[in-house]
Amino acid sequence: MPDRILPMHSTMQDEQLSLATLLEYGTGWHGDATVSTWTDAGTRRITFAELGREAARLANGLRSLGIKPGDRVGTFSWNNIEHMTAYAAIPAMGAVLHTVNIRLFAEQVAFIADHAADRVMLVDGSLLSQLSAALPGIRTLRHVVVVNGDASALEAPIGVEVHDYRELLDAQSDSYPWPDIDERAAAAICYTSGTTGDPKGVVYSHRSIWLHSQQVTASYGMDVSPEDTVLPIVPMFHAMSWGIPYGALMAGSSVVMPDRFLQPNHLVRLLAEERPTFAAAVPAVWIGVLQQLDAHPQDITHLRHVVVGGSAVPPSLSRAFSERHGVEIVQAWGMTEISPLASLAWAPRDTSGDEAWNYRYTQGRFLPGIRARLVDDEGRLVPPDGESLGEVEIRSPWTTASYYSPGSTPVGDDKFDDGWLRTGDIGKVTPNGYLTLVDRSKDVIKSGGEWISSVDLENEVMAHPDVLEAAAIGIPDEKWDERPLLAVVLREGATVTPDQLRGHLAAKFAKWQLPERWSFISEVPKTSVGKFDKKVLRARYADGELDVVASVRGD
Repeated sequence: MPDRILPMHSTMQDEQLSLATLLEYGTGWHGDATVSTWTDAGTRRITFAELGREAARLANGLRSLGIKPGDRVGTFSWNNIEHMTAYAAIPAMGAVLHTVNIRLFAEQVAFIADHAADRVMLVDGSLLSQLSAALPGIRTLRHVVVVNGDASALEAPIGVEVHDYRELLDAQSDSYPWPDIDERAAAAICYTSGTTGDPKGVVYSHRSIWLHSQQVTASYGMDVSPEDTVLPIVPMFHAMSWGIPYGALMAGSSVVMPDRFLQPNHLVRLLAEERPTFAAAVPAVWIGVLQQLDAHPQDITHLRHVVVGGSAVPPSLSRAFSERHGVEIVQAWGMTEISPLASLAWAPRDTSGDEAWNYRYTQGRFLPGIRARLVDDEGRLVPPDGESLGEVEIRSPWTTASYYSPGSTPVGDDKFDDGWLRTGDIGKVTPNGYLTLVDRSKDVIKSGGEWISSVDLENEVMAHPDVLEAAAIGIPDEKWDERPLLAVVLREGATVTPDQLRGHLAAKFAKWQLPERWSFISEVPKTSVGKFDKKVLRARYADGELDVVASVRGD
């Protein structure tokens, strides 16, 4: 009988990766770093050491309201000092941070806050009317804390007490006995934007956030360092602000928050006054910033780089920032279910010129810890040969294995395949791990049995000097099943025609891929997190609300 083989265990200590220890580290050893709230009237600023004391006061205040480990505390706010304090305090005390999307309809806000069983909601004073409409539907809520506003202005339902944030915190001690927390315990919950069906909850653990934060600070990740001042324009209610607040705590990076001042003219002023070295936002934000910079030039080379994600970055946008403003855009890819980082498009070493640009146009190389594969419509694995297409599936220590379901009925089981997350993104992967997405599975245009990438069409149309934005959708066609329609936003004063745009595409696309139908609109509709909302465009087309013009068709 063979000898039984026992595993050899390490001698390492089993310290928990909790956000309580991250808070103590960041506010202790990096106590001189700062977090600021920028406004057009001035900047409020505190040090990380002061942030630690504010977090302790908030934790004490929440405990006085009855919050216990595991209880959910919602936030309904902009990116500011107080939201950063909530990010720090709520998970560190053992409660669960729930960042609520302020751009959702009242019914959706009520649904997700009730679904998550929020007991306390921190709300910015500028958002009282929006939250007020949702309050009657949040059956679990017991307290609302008004931040930077007049608490007496909020009329809450019976059974819900309203508190002033500053008064609550000023009555508390500035020290708190941060507990030892199991690293697999829930730390935060974020809901998907709900483009199909109800929003779905993703519950992050202390461990997953810690590991994800290391990707934010790594040189192959977002490359956030102690020398940086970071500007997270991406909302703190969207996929945990891409992990930047916790990454900044880990690295000791100073943080400047834009609050509600997200218009291009405000952002350009913020860049000039605060001179951040790193920033992150969706492409639509940078398109607006680029327009503002072109109209009112200024030096922004203090930005080492900016990370752009949420949707595909038009190559023309990357080129414009690099060539006209000396700022490098690094494309990132991920989703709420992946915390959200999965890949970043740093070009490989020893590449330059067009070869480097071709890498930077991709969604990037998968991060360490991310396992990825491509699967075709029949469930077969697709090789990473840089050519073959399939749906991207992901596993990692910071990828969700299910959606949050407070009852016994699973939610969204069709999104998971034997432990892998089905992303719904169609793409190809090179042998050295670079992902290029061609479309969302629900957005790919299937014409005559062949795929046409809406992303490729959009990017090339937006490369035309007269085009500001463009979105491609598939519309019914008797002969080909579907054909592409391009909804285009022209730059002010431009008069380009469909035939001219079709001619612009002709050099890059086969004749059968060229769109025949075009619609010139004032703005592409966007989701609550700034992505092109193609379901709205499809609905407008179906309802006859889009003015469609034709270019020459070559069947």
